[in-house]
Amino acid sequence: MENQNVIYGINGPVVTVLKTKAFSMMEMVYVGKQKLVGEVITVTEDLTTIQVYEETTGLKPGDPVVGTGSPMNVLLGPGIIRNIFDGIERPLQAIADESGAFISRGVAVSSLDTEKEWNVTVTVKVGDTLNAGQIYATIPETPVIEHRLIVPPKVSGKVKKVFPNGNYKLMDTVVVLEMEDTSEYNLTLCQQWPIRTPRPVKERLAPTVPLITGQRVIDTLFPVSKGGTAAVPGGFGTGKTMTQHQIAKWCDADIIVYVGCGERGNEMSQVLEEFSALVDPKNNRPMTDRTVLIANTSNMPVAAREASIYTGITLAEYYRDMGYDVAIMADSTSRWAEALREISGRLEEMPAEEGYPAYLPSRLAEFYERAGRVTPLCGGSGSVTIIGAVSPQGGDFSEPVTQNTKRFIRCFWALDKSLAYARHYPAINWIGSYSEYFTDLDKWFADNYGDEFIRCRNSISSLFQEESSLMEIVKLIGADVLPDDQKLVIEISKVIRVGYLQQNAFHKDDTFVSLEKQLLMMKTILHLYERTKHLVSANIPIARVLEKGLFDKLLKMKYDIPNDKLEMFDDYIRDIDEKIEEITAVQL
Repeated sequence: MENQNVIYGINGPVVTVLKTKAFSMMEMVYVGKQKLVGEVITVTEDLTTIQVYEETTGLKPGDPVVGTGSPMNVLLGPGIIRNIFDGIERPLQAIADESGAFISRGVAVSSLDTEKEWNVTVTVKVGDTLNAGQIYATIPETPVIEHRLIVPPKVSGKVKKVFPNGNYKLMDTVVVLEMEDTSEYNLTLCQQWPIRTPRPVKERLAPTVPLITGQRVIDTLFPVSKGGTAAVPGGFGTGKTMTQHQIAKWCDADIIVYVGCGERGNEMSQVLEEFSALVDPKNNRPMTDRTVLIANTSNMPVAAREASIYTGITLAEYYRDMGYDVAIMADSTSRWAEALREISGRLEEMPAEEGYPAYLPSRLAEFYERAGRVTPLCGGSGSVTIIGAVSPQGGDFSEPVTQNTKRFIRCFWALDKSLAYARHYPAINWIGSYSEYFTDLDKWFADNYGDEFIRCRNSISSLFQEESSLMEIVKLIGADVLPDDQKLVIEISKVIRVGYLQQNAFHKDDTFVSLEKQLLMMKTILHLYERTKHLVSANIPIARVLEKGLFDKLLKMKYDIPNDKLEMFDDYIRDIDEKIEEITAVQL
């Protein structure tokens, strides 16, 4: 029978079908003779509207539209890690092998390699009862990641048949379940899941464990928890992508999902080159062994950009359900919001602030609320941490995407243009940024480092607040008129800024710094402050201390003390004490 559902109108990526009841809301469809992938976004008595995830050039009224009967979904199974996908989980390498350097439209390539054989070890036996989310087999997906095959949600039953351990392809059955209604369900190496539906969990846990990034300004002043949400807003050139790269390389998440959402193609190629060349410090293997990349550059179809972050978060949730800690980098949610705005404009919806659709806040909430530290259905714990870059035009943080993002995140790393132009990286402004995770994480810091870490962090924060108010006076009348105790605050704040918060991503000892070294650096700086403060209170000029070069020495300690020789901090403390004693003796 001939397909009666045909294209009625085309407006960029938006296609309409006239007077049909064949499609349901959010259903995945194939549009045109080339079978372009699309998704139903509105349904009325007269018109069904579809957003197409590929270039619609060449489509014309009368071309067929075919439904699939299922929502927009992704294929989940071994082979995701090390892969590079576009916004709707099509593998770019497989597409390149088939159609060359440029993605041809309507290319039909399986998301995962269906011909590759995987070494499967089945972990259940005949007679076992399996519930949703339980692990039934394992596969060494990469040398560092064990892929755990889990029973799909809403599926449970008794194991009726188990196939022997060995090599299997993606669609091969390894376990047969007998369901309650006596029907059989074949468990293969893969499953499908709709991208806009969060995967179910047993329980959501409190965000009480920090995501350790090795970046001092983050770990010390603005920490984020595993399962937390953070935004990295900043204008052009302030280092959003660089900050996300550093976190992706060094944070203690098990798996990284990097979504290049509407970013420039050369930035994505840089990510690919860096990640393939980088050696993972955890295991001396290539970083790609635990990384998934979704590349949806600014010249790719705009509708696929809208889908890309949902694809990324679904892949992240899948690995979370195996018990892994996953960090997802979305770069950038502003480009994603622009895709929403463009499609909304073509749908002739009523615009809200700055032309963005009225549902922008709810879409942002849908994305960020899928973060969390949870008890998966298989037990244990897993987490998805979302770190989203925001690119406000002209660096204006009052624009809608930044303001609405702040409503749904608990950690805000505001990048500062003046810091970036002064080559201070990470260019996170310590006055404009904040983290709401302190109360959740303080117990973890206290259990692992005593009260010292929290005390040092609070001291540094209060010094910055004091310096901020002093700088208003300095701008008006200069620093020379300030009393010595206030000059000391400015001097020690400079040491903290340059010697502690500023970090060199290209220096082997400074690109990643353990919490232990961070604490010793803070203690050394604050020790100098306290000793100098006592001298100043005894009316000894601060210039006498500055002459000894102690402040300059601490500026360079991040380079001079290797990460494996932390005992050198004791020498620094002794040096401070000796020079302070010399000054005191001379004065007496």
